[in-house]
Amino acid sequence: MYQALYRKWRPETFDDVYGQDHITSVLKYEAINGTFSHAYLFCGSRGTGKTTCAKILSRVINCLDPKDGNPCGKCAACRAIESGTTTDVLEMDAASNNGVEDIRDIRDEVVYAPSDLKYRVYIIDEVHMLSVSAFNALLKTLEEPPAHVVFILATTELHKLPATIISRCQRFDFRRISTEVLASRLSYIAEQEGLVLDADAARLISRQAQGGMRDAISLLELCAGSRMPITPQFVDDTIGSMGRESMIKVAGAVAERDFDALFDVIDKTVRSSKDIAIFWQELISLYRDMLVVKTTKNAASYLDLTDSETQMLEACAANFTRETLVYHCKLLDEALITMQKANAVKRIVAEMTLVRMCDPVLDTSTQALLSRIARLEEAIASGAVAPPTPKPNKEAKAVNIEKTSEPAVTSKSKQTAATDDKSKADVEPASDKTRTLRPIRAWNEVVSRIAEGHPVPASFFKTAKAFTADDGKIVIKFDGDFQRMMAERDGGLDAIRGALSYCLQKQITQADIVIETQSVTQAEDTLLDLILDAADEA
Repeated sequence: MYQALYRKWRPETFDDVYGQDHITSVLKYEAINGTFSHAYLFCGSRGTGKTTCAKILSRVINCLDPKDGNPCGKCAACRAIESGTTTDVLEMDAASNNGVEDIRDIRDEVVYAPSDLKYRVYIIDEVHMLSVSAFNALLKTLEEPPAHVVFILATTELHKLPATIISRCQRFDFRRISTEVLASRLSYIAEQEGLVLDADAARLISRQAQGGMRDAISLLELCAGSRMPITPQFVDDTIGSMGRESMIKVAGAVAERDFDALFDVIDKTVRSSKDIAIFWQELISLYRDMLVVKTTKNAASYLDLTDSETQMLEACAANFTRETLVYHCKLLDEALITMQKANAVKRIVAEMTLVRMCDPVLDTSTQALLSRIARLEEAIASGAVAPPTPKPNKEAKAVNIEKTSEPAVTSKSKQTAATDDKSKADVEPASDKTRTLRPIRAWNEVVSRIAEGHPVPASFFKTAKAFTADDGKIVIKFDGDFQRMMAERDGGLDAIRGALSYCLQKQITQADIVIETQSVTQAEDTLLDLILDAADEA
């Protein structure tokens, strides 16, 4: 009779368990020294080896001739447990036997000595499914069972277990198995089964398994059904995945606002009978990876990708700002929830969401506005778009007209005026008309940090405005000379330099800081104000 691959290749010893060395090493040590606990709790996601380790532990506890902490598999006890002929090892599924009566039966049985083996072992799978009454009935027996009884509890949802149960067990947390370990195991199984498995295909299957060995082997068995060479394209076609390259093309179409390409990919997905929800989850995964690239310095350590895939991802992420990626992730998440509620309109939801992602003008939410502003600021900073010029001041024009109507001055007066203008130019800052100033968004955080050690200067820095100039300088503008003088006292300059270095995450020197004074009535508009004025005029 045919046996599924995940059952055929289930480990028989702790040495055969992949990716859980932090657990198997402890269990082997206990087996070698005979220091078994009375109760074990195995918790972790599905397919990571909880039930497998429970079965191996039940054999090594009763093995007559253990080898280096592993069951020998040859003695009468190991053969009886493996064949299921002994009544001293009981496996119970708490999902279907979760009543208090089932636990009471166990409580009544534990008082009897084992009939064939050294220990009576109870393996309770999905223990979180037990009722409250069943947990209460298990408590006392679990805390002080007879010397010949060992409990092994397994669960995928640890948070549903009462603390009183957890505290009575030796707990082991099973981790998700890494992609490299899964791919290595799949390659070995494929070789033993006579399958042709491409290395990239093994890695793709491992990523789809999301850390579960059982899922990975099941996907391998699915792809091996036709006994054809297993390639990445064959894996995508078999499991209904679009592939990372296809997802990057979709993201590129969003960046370029290529509506034809987006509607075409949805149409092909529907016509090929692939589930749009799977396509959508892969797109969310891609956006998550792009967000990691945009927000971290060492993105490769958080991404499970090859070098070529990482380069493609970085090139794709360069088309978006962080604000845009966050906005798109919000739209994708909301669309997935809608798809799960209404299967019939998945295509419509997908198409409408992609259109909204292409054109933020169609959305008036805060995230959409932040995305638009971030893109505009980035364009202005790179020089792709020139900032709008400020509106001319009518009062200033009147003054200029009056000056032209003044009588001619003597040469001596001209010389004096020229000298005054020269000295005035030495002390006055450069006009904002000749430079681009971008407001520092973290200014409130900077002021708060100054206030921790220098509250007096901080109160005056709070009323100032801070900008980043196009030459990299930090420009701080005060409303008057008094405010500037008070802010610079009591170590205010050193405090502002340190706070700026901390909040902007780069070294700021005193030479990088330019402090200016302006009157409130003559304060010029910030870059954002000019943008908004230009938008109003349009």
